[in-house]
Amino acid sequence: MHDIRFIRDNPEQFDAALARRGLPAVALQICDLDARRRALQTELQEKQARRNEASREIGQIKAQGGDASEVMSEVALLKKAVPEIEAEEAKIAVEISSQLMGLPNILDERVPDGEDEDENELIKVVGQKPSFDFTPRDHVDLGETLAEMDFSIAAKLSGARFVVLKGQLAKLERALAAFMLDVHTNEHGYTEILPPALVRKQTMTGTGQLPKFAEDLFHTTDDRWLIPTAEVPLTNLVADSIVPAEQLPLRLTAFTPCFRAEAGSAGRDTKGLIRQHQFSKVELVSIVAPDQSEAELERMTACAEIILQKLGLSFRVLRLCSGDTGFSAQQTFDLEVWLPGQDEGRGMYREISSCSNCGPFQARRMKARTRKDGEKNTEFVHTLNGSALAVGRCMIAIMENGQQADGAIALPEVLHSYMGTDVLVPTKG
Repeated sequence: MHDIRFIRDNPEQFDAALARRGLPAVALQICDLDARRRALQTELQEKQARRNEASREIGQIKAQGGDASEVMSEVALLKKAVPEIEAEEAKIAVEISSQLMGLPNILDERVPDGEDEDENELIKVVGQKPSFDFTPRDHVDLGETLAEMDFSIAAKLSGARFVVLKGQLAKLERALAAFMLDVHTNEHGYTEILPPALVRKQTMTGTGQLPKFAEDLFHTTDDRWLIPTAEVPLTNLVADSIVPAEQLPLRLTAFTPCFRAEAGSAGRDTKGLIRQHQFSKVELVSIVAPDQSEAELERMTACAEIILQKLGLSFRVLRLCSGDTGFSAQQTFDLEVWLPGQDEGRGMYREISSCSNCGPFQARRMKARTRKDGEKNTEFVHTLNGSALAVGRCMIAIMENGQQADGAIALPEVLHSYMGTDVLVPTKG
Protein backbone atom coordinates (compact mmCIF):
# COMPACT_ATOMS: atom_id res chain seq x y z
CA MET A 1 0.00 0.00 0.00
CA HIS A 2 1.12 3.53 -0.69
CA ASP A 3 1.59 6.60 1.47
CA ILE A 4 -1.11 9.09 0.50
CA ARG A 5 1.16 11.93 1.60
CA PHE A 6 3.81 10.85 -0.92
CA ILE A 7 1.23 10.81 -3.71
CA ARG A 8 -0.05 14.24 -2.64
CA ASP A 9 3.45 15.72 -2.63
CA ASN A 10 4.80 13.86 -5.68
CA PRO A 11 1.92 13.15 -8.09
CA GLU A 12 4.03 13.21 -11.26
CA GLN A 13 6.69 10.97 -9.76
CA PHE A 14 4.03 8.51 -8.60
CA ASP A 15 2.37 8.34 -12.02
CA ALA A 16 5.79 7.85 -13.65
CA ALA A 17 6.40 4.90 -11.31
CA LEU A 18 3.08 3.34 -12.28
CA ALA A 19 3.84 3.92 -15.96
CA ARG A 20 6.89 1.66 -15.61
CA ARG A 21 4.43 -1.13 -14.82
CA GLY A 22 2.25 -0.19 -17.80
CA LEU A 23 -0.47 1.41 -15.66
CA PRO A 24 -2.33 4.68 -16.34
CA ALA A 25 -1.94 7.86 -14.29
CA VAL A 26 -4.13 7.93 -11.18
CA ALA A 27 -2.46 10.46 -8.88
CA LEU A 28 -4.77 13.34 -9.84
CA GLN A 29 -7.87 11.28 -9.16
CA ILE A 30 -6.53 10.09 -5.82
CA CYS A 31 -5.46 13.60 -4.86
CA ASP A 32 -8.90 14.97 -5.73
CA LEU A 33 -10.52 12.37 -3.49
CA ASP A 34 -8.00 13.11 -0.77
CA ALA A 35 -8.71 16.85 -0.99
CA ARG A 36 -12.46 16.22 -0.69
CA ARG A 37 -11.90 13.98 2.29
CA ARG A 38 -9.67 16.50 4.07
CA ALA A 39 -12.20 19.28 3.37
CA LEU A 40 -14.93 17.14 4.91
CA GLN A 41 -12.72 16.43 7.91
CA THR A 42 -12.17 20.16 8.40
CA GLU A 43 -15.90 20.87 8.05
CA LEU A 44 -16.66 18.08 10.50
CA GLN A 45 -14.25 19.46 13.08
CA GLU A 46 -15.73 22.94 12.68
CA LYS A 47 -19.32 21.75 13.07
CA GLN A 48 -18.44 19.58 16.08
CA ALA A 49 -16.68 22.52 17.69
CA ARG A 50 -19.65 24.82 16.99
CA ARG A 51 -22.07 22.18 18.34
CA ASN A 52 -20.13 21.99 21.59
CA GLU A 53 -19.93 25.76 21.82
CA ALA A 54 -23.65 26.18 21.11
CA SER A 55 -24.53 23.58 23.74
CA ARG A 56 -22.66 25.66 26.30
CA GLU A 57 -24.47 28.79 25.10
CA ILE A 58 -27.83 27.11 25.63
CA GLY A 59 -26.92 26.40 29.21
CA GLN A 60 -25.81 29.98 29.77
CA ILE A 61 -28.95 31.46 28.15
CA LYS A 62 -31.27 29.25 30.19
CA ALA A 63 -29.36 30.09 33.38
CA GLN A 64 -30.06 33.75 32.67
CA GLY A 65 -33.74 33.06 31.98
CA GLY A 66 -33.48 33.83 28.27
CA ASP A 67 -34.93 32.18 25.15
CA ALA A 68 -32.51 29.57 23.79
CA SER A 69 -34.80 28.26 21.03
CA GLU A 70 -32.78 29.75 18.18
CA VAL A 71 -29.51 28.22 19.40
CA MET A 72 -31.29 24.94 20.12
CA SER A 73 -32.48 24.86 16.51
CA GLU A 74 -28.93 25.42 15.35
CA VAL A 75 -27.71 22.52 17.53
CA ALA A 76 -30.43 20.28 16.10
CA LEU A 77 -29.28 21.07 12.56
CA LEU A 78 -25.67 20.44 13.54
CA LYS A 79 -26.56 17.09 15.10
CA LYS A 80 -28.21 16.09 11.83
CA ALA A 81 -25.36 17.37 9.65
CA VAL A 82 -22.47 15.79 11.57
CA PRO A 83 -23.36 12.11 10.88
CA GLU A 84 -24.07 12.94 7.23
CA ILE A 85 -20.59 14.46 6.88
CA GLU A 86 -19.08 11.52 8.77
CA ALA A 87 -20.76 9.07 6.40
CA GLU A 88 -19.57 10.97 3.31
CA GLU A 89 -16.02 11.20 4.68
CA ALA A 90 -16.02 7.46 5.46
CA LYS A 91 -17.31 6.65 1.96
CA ILE A 92 -14.49 8.62 0.33
CA ALA A 93 -11.94 7.04 2.70
CA VAL A 94 -13.08 3.58 1.57
CA GLU A 95 -12.81 4.66 -2.08
CA ILE A 96 -9.26 5.96 -1.56
CA SER A 97 -8.26 2.81 0.31
CA SER A 98 -9.76 0.62 -2.42
CA GLN A 99 -7.76 2.42 -5.09
CA LEU A 100 -4.52 2.28 -3.11
CA MET A 101 -5.02 -1.41 -2.32
CA GLY A 102 -5.23 -2.19 -6.03
CA LEU A 103 -1.99 -0.44 -7.00
CA PRO A 104 1.32 -2.36 -7.11
CA ASN A 105 4.51 -1.40 -5.33
CA ILE A 106 6.85 1.24 -6.75
CA LEU A 107 9.78 -0.41 -8.50
CA ASP A 108 13.37 0.01 -7.42
CA GLU A 109 15.26 2.24 -9.85
CA ARG A 110 17.62 -0.66 -10.62
CA VAL A 111 14.80 -2.77 -12.06
CA PRO A 112 15.20 -2.79 -15.87
CA ASP A 113 12.26 -1.73 -18.02
CA GLY A 114 10.68 -4.54 -20.00
CA GLU A 115 7.37 -6.14 -20.88
CA ASP A 116 7.88 -9.75 -19.86
CA GLU A 117 10.33 -12.48 -18.80
CA ASP A 118 12.22 -12.22 -22.08
CA GLU A 119 13.60 -8.86 -20.93
CA ASN A 120 14.84 -9.91 -17.49
CA GLU A 121 18.45 -9.02 -16.71
CA LEU A 122 20.88 -11.93 -16.46
CA ILE A 123 23.14 -11.47 -13.44
CA LYS A 124 25.19 -14.66 -13.49
CA VAL A 125 25.27 -18.37 -14.38
CA VAL A 126 26.50 -20.84 -11.77
CA GLY A 127 27.61 -24.46 -12.12
CA GLN A 128 28.14 -26.88 -14.97
CA LYS A 129 25.29 -28.43 -16.89
CA PRO A 130 25.43 -32.25 -16.92
CA SER A 131 26.22 -34.06 -20.16
CA PHE A 132 24.56 -37.29 -21.23
CA ASP A 133 25.35 -39.95 -23.84
CA PHE A 134 21.62 -40.40 -24.33
CA THR A 135 18.66 -38.05 -24.81
CA PRO A 136 17.64 -36.96 -21.32
CA ARG A 137 14.06 -37.69 -20.28
CA ASP A 138 11.78 -35.38 -18.38
CA HIS A 139 10.67 -36.00 -14.80
CA VAL A 140 7.29 -37.40 -15.85
CA ASP A 141 8.89 -40.24 -17.82
CA LEU A 142 11.40 -40.81 -15.04
CA GLY A 143 8.66 -40.84 -12.39
CA GLU A 144 6.68 -43.37 -14.39
CA THR A 145 9.77 -45.56 -14.71
CA LEU A 146 10.15 -45.44 -10.94
CA ALA A 147 6.40 -46.20 -10.68
CA GLU A 148 6.19 -43.63 -7.91
CA MET A 149 4.70 -40.53 -9.55
CA ASP A 150 1.02 -41.00 -10.37
CA PHE A 151 -1.02 -38.26 -12.03
CA SER A 152 -3.96 -40.47 -13.06
CA ILE A 153 -4.80 -41.54 -9.51
CA ALA A 154 -4.43 -37.92 -8.37
CA ALA A 155 -6.87 -36.87 -11.12
CA LYS A 156 -9.43 -39.37 -9.81
CA LEU A 157 -9.00 -37.99 -6.30
CA SER A 158 -8.79 -34.27 -7.02
CA GLY A 159 -8.84 -33.44 -10.74
CA ALA A 160 -6.12 -32.03 -12.96
CA ARG A 161 -2.83 -30.52 -11.70
CA PHE A 162 -2.38 -32.80 -8.71
CA VAL A 163 0.00 -35.72 -8.12
CA VAL A 164 0.38 -38.70 -5.83
CA LEU A 165 3.99 -39.45 -4.89
CA LYS A 166 4.92 -42.85 -3.54
CA GLY A 167 7.84 -44.66 -1.99
CA GLN A 168 11.22 -43.20 -2.86
CA LEU A 169 9.80 -39.97 -4.36
CA ALA A 170 7.58 -39.30 -1.35
CA LYS A 171 10.64 -39.76 0.82
CA LEU A 172 12.69 -37.53 -1.47
CA GLU A 173 10.25 -34.65 -0.99
CA ARG A 174 10.46 -35.08 2.79
CA ALA A 175 14.25 -35.33 2.64
CA LEU A 176 14.57 -32.17 0.54
CA ALA A 177 12.43 -30.19 2.98
CA ALA A 178 14.42 -31.42 5.97
CA PHE A 179 17.72 -30.66 4.23
CA MET A 180 16.66 -27.12 3.31
CA LEU A 181 15.31 -26.36 6.78
CA ASP A 182 18.47 -27.70 8.40
CA VAL A 183 20.67 -25.48 6.23
CA HIS A 184 18.58 -22.36 6.78
CA THR A 185 18.24 -22.81 10.54
CA ASN A 186 21.71 -24.16 11.34
CA GLU A 187 23.81 -22.21 8.86
CA HIS A 188 21.81 -19.10 7.96
CA GLY A 189 20.23 -18.21 11.29
CA TYR A 190 16.55 -18.52 10.31
CA THR A 191 13.96 -19.50 12.93
CA GLU A 192 11.73 -22.37 11.84
CA ILE A 193 7.98 -21.72 12.05
CA LEU A 194 5.05 -24.07 11.50
CA PRO A 195 2.17 -21.72 10.55
CA PRO A 196 -1.47 -22.43 9.66
CA ALA A 197 -2.27 -23.14 6.02
CA LEU A 198 -5.67 -21.45 6.40
CA VAL A 199 -5.76 -17.71 7.11
CA ARG A 200 -8.27 -14.89 7.41
CA LYS A 201 -9.05 -12.31 4.75
CA GLN A 202 -7.09 -9.56 6.51
CA THR A 203 -4.01 -11.79 6.56
CA MET A 204 -4.14 -12.25 2.78
CA THR A 205 -4.75 -8.52 2.40
CA GLY A 206 -1.71 -7.68 4.51
CA THR A 207 0.74 -9.25 2.07
CA GLY A 208 -1.07 -8.11 -1.08
CA GLN A 209 -2.81 -11.29 -2.28
CA LEU A 210 -6.18 -9.66 -1.66
CA PRO A 211 -8.17 -8.03 -3.02
CA LYS A 212 -6.48 -8.07 -6.43
CA PHE A 213 -5.74 -11.80 -6.78
CA ALA A 214 -8.83 -13.37 -5.21
CA GLU A 215 -9.54 -15.48 -8.31
CA ASP A 216 -6.10 -17.07 -8.09
CA LEU A 217 -6.73 -18.41 -4.58
CA PHE A 218 -8.74 -21.15 -2.90
CA HIS A 219 -11.44 -19.83 -0.56
CA THR A 220 -13.46 -21.76 2.03
CA THR A 221 -17.13 -21.26 2.82
CA ASP A 222 -16.32 -19.80 6.26
CA ASP A 223 -14.21 -16.99 4.71
CA ARG A 224 -10.78 -18.50 5.21
CA TRP A 225 -8.15 -18.74 2.49
CA LEU A 226 -5.63 -21.46 1.68
CA ILE A 227 -2.17 -19.94 1.60
CA PRO A 228 -0.44 -19.68 -1.81
CA THR A 229 2.90 -19.41 0.02
CA ALA A 230 4.14 -19.36 3.61
CA GLU A 231 5.08 -15.73 3.00
CA VAL A 232 1.50 -14.88 3.97
CA PRO A 233 1.38 -16.18 7.56
CA LEU A 234 5.09 -15.59 8.26
CA THR A 235 5.04 -11.93 7.24
CA ASN A 236 1.79 -11.31 9.10
CA LEU A 237 3.32 -12.49 12.37
CA VAL A 238 4.25 -8.82 12.92
CA ALA A 239 0.94 -7.33 11.74
CA ASP A 240 -0.59 -4.66 14.00
CA SER A 241 2.54 -4.49 16.14
CA ILE A 242 5.58 -2.36 16.92
CA VAL A 243 8.74 -4.47 16.79
CA PRO A 244 11.59 -3.11 18.93
CA ALA A 245 14.48 -2.17 16.64
CA GLU A 246 16.91 -4.27 18.68
CA GLN A 247 14.93 -7.40 17.70
CA LEU A 248 15.52 -6.80 13.99
CA PRO A 249 16.21 -8.42 11.66
CA LEU A 250 13.72 -11.24 12.15
CA ARG A 251 14.53 -14.16 9.85
CA LEU A 252 11.87 -16.86 9.55
CA THR A 253 11.53 -20.05 7.53
CA ALA A 254 8.74 -22.57 7.06
CA PHE A 255 7.95 -25.71 5.07
CA THR A 256 4.28 -25.72 4.08
CA PRO A 257 1.87 -26.93 1.46
CA CYS A 258 0.90 -24.11 -0.93
CA PHE A 259 -2.33 -23.79 -2.90
CA ARG A 260 -2.92 -21.82 -6.10
CA ALA A 261 -6.13 -21.95 -8.09
CA GLU A 262 -4.63 -20.36 -11.20
CA ALA A 263 -1.64 -22.73 -11.52
CA GLY A 264 -0.15 -20.67 -14.34
CA SER A 265 -1.26 -19.65 -17.80
CA ALA A 266 -3.98 -21.64 -19.53
CA GLY A 267 -2.54 -24.48 -21.55
CA ARG A 268 1.00 -23.99 -20.23
CA ASP A 269 2.87 -26.62 -18.21
CA THR A 270 -0.15 -28.90 -18.05
CA LYS A 271 2.12 -31.94 -17.83
CA GLY A 272 4.06 -32.88 -14.74
CA LEU A 273 4.98 -31.08 -11.55
CA ILE A 274 5.92 -27.66 -12.91
CA ARG A 275 2.55 -26.04 -12.11
CA GLN A 276 0.28 -27.74 -9.59
CA HIS A 277 -2.70 -26.55 -7.58
CA GLN A 278 -1.01 -27.98 -4.48
CA PHE A 279 2.75 -28.02 -3.98
CA SER A 280 5.30 -27.78 -1.18
CA LYS A 281 7.80 -25.02 -0.58
CA VAL A 282 10.39 -23.89 1.95
CA GLU A 283 9.93 -20.15 2.35
CA LEU A 284 12.22 -17.47 3.78
CA VAL A 285 10.86 -14.23 5.25
CA SER A 286 12.81 -11.33 6.73
CA ILE A 287 11.43 -8.42 8.74
CA VAL A 288 14.06 -5.68 8.85
CA ALA A 289 14.68 -2.01 9.56
CA PRO A 290 14.36 0.26 6.50
CA ASP A 291 18.13 0.69 6.13
CA GLN A 292 18.68 -3.09 6.15
CA SER A 293 16.46 -4.27 3.31
CA GLU A 294 18.79 -3.80 0.35
CA ALA A 295 21.55 -5.84 1.98
CA GLU A 296 19.00 -8.38 3.21
CA LEU A 297 17.80 -9.06 -0.34
CA GLU A 298 21.35 -9.92 -1.38
CA ARG A 299 21.74 -12.13 1.70
CA MET A 300 18.42 -13.93 1.17
CA THR A 301 19.19 -14.61 -2.49
CA ALA A 302 22.59 -16.00 -1.50
CA CYS A 303 20.90 -18.35 1.01
CA ALA A 304 18.71 -19.73 -1.78
CA GLU A 305 21.73 -20.06 -4.09
CA ILE A 306 23.62 -22.07 -1.47
CA ILE A 307 20.90 -24.74 -1.48
CA LEU A 308 21.32 -25.21 -5.24
CA GLN A 309 25.11 -25.23 -4.93
CA LYS A 310 25.00 -27.89 -2.20
CA LEU A 311 22.75 -29.98 -4.45
CA GLY A 312 25.22 -29.61 -7.32
CA LEU A 313 22.65 -28.06 -9.66
CA SER A 314 23.42 -25.56 -12.40
CA PHE A 315 21.37 -22.36 -12.24
CA ARG A 316 21.27 -18.75 -13.24
CA VAL A 317 20.26 -15.56 -11.41
CA LEU A 318 18.15 -12.86 -13.03
CA ARG A 319 16.87 -9.46 -11.96
CA LEU A 320 13.24 -9.29 -13.07
CA CYS A 321 12.21 -6.49 -15.40
CA SER A 322 9.35 -4.08 -14.71
CA GLY A 323 6.78 -6.18 -16.56
CA ASP A 324 7.70 -9.38 -14.72
CA THR A 325 8.09 -8.07 -11.15
CA GLY A 326 5.30 -9.10 -8.80
CA PHE A 327 2.61 -6.86 -7.35
CA SER A 328 4.11 -6.41 -3.86
CA ALA A 329 7.79 -6.31 -4.82
CA GLN A 330 10.13 -3.37 -5.33
CA GLN A 331 12.78 -5.65 -6.78
CA THR A 332 13.03 -9.40 -7.36
CA PHE A 333 15.86 -11.81 -8.12
CA ASP A 334 14.82 -15.10 -9.73
CA LEU A 335 16.86 -18.28 -9.57
CA GLU A 336 16.31 -20.56 -12.54
CA VAL A 337 17.59 -24.14 -12.39
CA TRP A 338 18.75 -26.11 -15.42
CA LEU A 339 16.32 -28.92 -16.32
CA PRO A 340 17.92 -31.09 -19.04
CA GLY A 341 14.79 -33.17 -19.70
CA GLN A 342 12.59 -30.22 -20.69
CA ASP A 343 11.84 -29.21 -24.27
CA GLU A 344 12.09 -32.81 -25.50
CA GLY A 345 15.54 -33.35 -24.04
CA ARG A 346 17.07 -30.11 -25.26
CA GLY A 347 16.85 -28.65 -21.75
CA MET A 348 15.87 -25.25 -20.41
CA TYR A 349 16.12 -23.07 -17.32
CA ARG A 350 13.02 -22.87 -15.13
CA GLU A 351 12.27 -20.72 -12.11
CA ILE A 352 12.89 -22.40 -8.75
CA SER A 353 13.08 -19.38 -6.47
CA SER A 354 12.02 -15.73 -6.34
CA CYS A 355 13.53 -13.43 -3.69
CA SER A 356 11.85 -10.05 -3.30
CA ASN A 357 12.27 -6.87 -1.32
CA CYS A 358 8.83 -5.36 -0.67
CA GLY A 359 10.13 -2.33 1.24
CA PRO A 360 7.38 -0.79 3.44
CA PHE A 361 4.58 -1.78 1.01
CA GLN A 362 3.27 -4.78 2.97
CA ALA A 363 4.05 -3.18 6.33
CA ARG A 364 1.65 -0.30 5.58
CA ARG A 365 -1.11 -2.78 4.78
CA MET A 366 -0.34 -4.80 7.95
CA LYS A 367 0.34 -1.77 10.20
CA ALA A 368 3.72 -3.26 11.16
CA ARG A 369 6.18 -0.77 12.61
CA THR A 370 9.46 -0.59 14.47
CA ARG A 371 10.81 1.83 17.07
CA LYS A 372 14.31 2.41 18.35
CA ASP A 373 14.90 2.19 22.08
CA GLY A 374 14.28 5.54 23.78
CA GLU A 375 12.62 7.14 20.75
CA LYS A 376 8.96 8.14 20.45
CA ASN A 377 8.51 7.97 16.69
CA THR A 378 7.93 4.73 14.79
CA GLU A 379 8.54 3.77 11.16
CA PHE A 380 7.30 0.99 8.97
CA VAL A 381 9.44 -2.14 8.83
CA HIS A 382 10.59 -3.51 5.48
CA THR A 383 9.59 -7.04 4.50
CA LEU A 384 11.30 -9.56 2.22
CA ASN A 385 10.38 -13.04 1.07
CA GLY A 386 11.96 -15.78 -0.99
CA SER A 387 11.54 -19.43 -1.98
CA ALA A 388 14.44 -21.54 -0.80
CA LEU A 389 13.30 -23.63 -2.45
CA ALA A 390 10.17 -24.84 -4.23
CA VAL A 391 10.45 -28.51 -3.25
CA GLY A 392 8.60 -30.02 -6.20
CA ARG A 393 10.70 -28.15 -8.74
CA CYS A 394 13.82 -29.09 -6.82
CA MET A 395 12.75 -32.72 -7.09
CA ILE A 396 12.34 -32.28 -10.84
CA ALA A 397 15.87 -30.86 -11.07
CA ILE A 398 17.37 -33.70 -9.07
CA MET A 399 15.57 -36.32 -11.15
CA GLU A 400 16.44 -34.82 -14.53
CA ASN A 401 20.04 -33.89 -13.70
CA GLY A 402 20.79 -37.15 -11.91
CA GLN A 403 19.15 -39.51 -14.40
CA GLN A 404 20.98 -42.50 -15.80
CA ALA A 405 20.35 -44.44 -18.97
CA ASP A 406 18.47 -47.23 -17.16
CA GLY A 407 16.11 -44.79 -15.42
CA ALA A 408 17.92 -44.81 -12.08
CA ILE A 409 18.56 -41.44 -10.46
CA ALA A 410 21.83 -40.56 -8.75
CA LEU A 411 21.20 -38.39 -5.69
CA PRO A 412 23.28 -35.40 -4.59
CA GLU A 413 25.73 -36.33 -1.84
CA VAL A 414 24.10 -34.01 0.71
CA LEU A 415 20.91 -36.09 0.51
CA HIS A 416 22.49 -39.49 1.05
CA SER A 417 22.11 -39.43 4.82
CA TYR A 418 18.52 -38.16 4.57
CA MET A 419 17.54 -40.83 2.04
CA GLY A 420 19.66 -43.75 3.29
CA THR A 421 20.85 -44.37 -0.27
CA ASP A 422 22.75 -42.67 -3.06
CA VAL A 423 20.46 -43.70 -5.90
CA LEU A 424 16.78 -44.14 -6.70
CA VAL A 425 16.19 -47.46 -8.44
CA PRO A 426 13.41 -48.16 -10.98
CA THR A 427 10.86 -50.75 -9.98
CA LYS A 428 9.65 -51.43 -13.50
CA GLY A 429 10.67 -51.00 -17.11
